[in-house]
Amino acid sequence: MSTREKLVTEAALLLDAGGDAAVTLRAVAQAVGVSHNAPYKHFKDRSALLAAIAERDFGTLTTAFDQARSSEGQAIERLKQALAAFVLYGRDYPARYRLLFSNPEIGATGGTLEAAALMTFMAFARLVEDAQTARALPAISTRELAGLIYATAHGLIDLQAGGRMREQKGLTAVEQSVGLLLTLLRQER
Repeated sequence: MSTREKLVTEAALLLDAGGDAAVTLRAVAQAVGVSHNAPYKHFKDRSALLAAIAERDFGTLTTAFDQARSSEGQAIERLKQALAAFVLYGRDYPARYRLLFSNPEIGATGGTLEAAALMTFMAFARLVEDAQTARALPAISTRELAGLIYATAHGLIDLQAGGRMREQKGLTAVEQSVGLLLTLLRQER
């Protein structure tokens, strides 16, 4: 593993353990066991390091979506598998999830990070398109339908992470609510 990869890995672990504020170039250098200036050889600043975590984790989500797509079963089940991976990522790595989907500084980075985020969405959209082709979802714009499902799942994950899911609101679990959305969409075919 290269020094850059070690820095990104340790930064992600610091993020997991202590949130956004725990990730400093000095703390990452100390965790890797390099000089406090070494991270600057790989990252312009802290924002660039955070962007590297986000880019890597978008790749992780893309891989999970691609694996779901290549698995056995009906197209709608593969889509559900991908959504389950999305929910699990949000649950297992809440600070990283916020970094990817709720940090405006990361959202404005552009470049390879924006390309990685788009690749993740496109991998998800291919699953939606497969479900449409199998006539399990309505034959409307794939991009718009994928965006709606993706955004709904994100909103539900965010509600759960923030402790704002309430039975009084009709929201008890992300998986249940996403399943309801897919059931409703299937009825609209």
